[in-house]
Amino acid sequence: MIGPGDPDYEQARRVWNAIADRRPALIVRPSSVDDVIAAIRFAREQQLVVAVRGGGHSVAGFSTCDGGMVLDMSRMREVTVDPVRRTARAQGGAHLSQLDKAAQAHGLVCPVGVIGHTGVAGLTLGGGMGRLQRKHGLTVDNLLAVDLVTAEGEKIRASEEENPDLFWGLRGAGANFGVATSFEFRLHPLEGTVFVGMVAFPIDRSLEIALRVREFVGTHDDVHVAVYFTRSEELGGQPIFAVGAMHTGSADIAGRDLRVFRESSPLLDTFASRRYLDVQVMNDEASGWGKRFYTKAGFFPELTDELVDRCAGLVDTIPPGAELSLWAHGGAVGRVSDDAMAYTGRTAAFNIGAELAWEDPADDEARIAWGRAAIGALKAFMGTGTYVNDVVEADTNGAQIYGKAKYERLVRLKRQYDPDNFFRLNQNIKP
Repeated sequence: MIGPGDPDYEQARRVWNAIADRRPALIVRPSSVDDVIAAIRFAREQQLVVAVRGGGHSVAGFSTCDGGMVLDMSRMREVTVDPVRRTARAQGGAHLSQLDKAAQAHGLVCPVGVIGHTGVAGLTLGGGMGRLQRKHGLTVDNLLAVDLVTAEGEKIRASEEENPDLFWGLRGAGANFGVATSFEFRLHPLEGTVFVGMVAFPIDRSLEIALRVREFVGTHDDVHVAVYFTRSEELGGQPIFAVGAMHTGSADIAGRDLRVFRESSPLLDTFASRRYLDVQVMNDEASGWGKRFYTKAGFFPELTDELVDRCAGLVDTIPPGAELSLWAHGGAVGRVSDDAMAYTGRTAAFNIGAELAWEDPADDEARIAWGRAAIGALKAFMGTGTYVNDVVEADTNGAQIYGKAKYERLVRLKRQYDPDNFFRLNQNIKP
């Protein structure tokens, strides 16, 4: 337990997003499930608000609080792999890089996110988008079971066989129902090398290249594809339209498939064969702790010319260190029924994120305003739902994230498992 008077307090209270500069009354670092139970029961007795910190990566700052308790899971990071069953078990404080390394030691992989120091728990409970989503699905599509401590301090397990209604809700709205102390995942074979990179084009070629993106996505449903509207530091701040991809086939097959972009006279071409583990941490420094972050997101049912044109126009005013990134869905993501779990957005063609990173607190207002305005300018193109891990606005209605029918089901689950809304530092489902 660490309090404001302890020498470790200033370091212990830090989280990934420097905007969330808060001062909890107590930081508790459990080493076991029994410790988690004791902490939850103590917080209830003392009427303390609780922030659960897995990796500390909540863009919205839900990993910390003022005047309450931070339940810091960083001492519970064990990851074990069963290579015969092709499953992994990760404790609630594990990072993606730990899960990646443990699985790759056996030539296996779990689809997870793209920053190695992200917490497994937060990513998973919100859905889990990443480079393998079109091939193997979202992280929640590979989740087999969750061990949870409820708001009453009770241990419970959720899977398709045990408490299946809760398991339905945990996969997409999980932060609302308890503290996840461990996860069990399905793993897939993956050799250690992938073909990955990006090509960049002048912004005035956006429509031309977007047509090729649409055709490629429609015919290669297991390849990760993302497009970016931003300004390139490597090209002197020039506005660009970039196409990124990760292909898990051989270099020859990947080179053949991606030729449509690489032989279109790009300004830059970074494609190469790389170790999967290296790819998974290649953005760790750029997204390192101590910066200020904001994101706002939505789903598009299709990548129309009008949408591409609108995004290209927004680059005129885009701040340094910002981008509009659109990740292709479809593939394995679209083969799961939208009713299968709380996660919403299966029918989307692309997810968009206005992603901003900066360092000076004086820039907070302008950067956040740009992100809000950019997504506001694209609202007319959006479909149902929002990727919950990118929801940072406190006033976002749950029905906007999950749709009305799913939200009503989630409210019923919340009333069953957390009727007092004890776990409320999250994208909250109000009971």
